[in-house]
Amino acid sequence: MAARPQGRVASAIVWGAASLGAVTLLGAAALWLHYGTAVFFEMIAAGISTCF
Repeated sequence: MAARPQGRVASAIVWGAASLGAVTLLGAAALWLHYGTAVFFEMIAAGISTCF
């Protein structure tokens, strides 16, 4: 039996969110390895302070 269209859309949203989360974590890990912990935390703190 084929999946309902709503089920396919929900599944696509879940997979998209999971993929975005994985890419974000990989990007953060790459920045951490490239810049080191001190610079990485300073970049995160600057980004957060810019938002608020």
